Amino acid sequence: MRNIVKDLRTEKEWSQATLADELEVSRQTVNAIETGRYDPSLPLAFTIAKLFKKPIEQIFFVD
Repeated sequence: MRNIVKDLRTEKEWSQATLADELEVSRQTVNAIETGRYDPSLPLAFTIAKLFKKPIEQIFFVD
């Protein structure tokens, strides 16, 4: 699954650590999501969508 989390994060000029703090996860988890090595749980995906004020399907999608 692809995502635009890194793009959204950089638009806000947040570091991975800042986003991790907002999501209450580790910076390594944010990095793994951004690089596609980890697909977030559904609750975490919804939290990300809420944080960036976008529908979940605009952030996470299948090629």
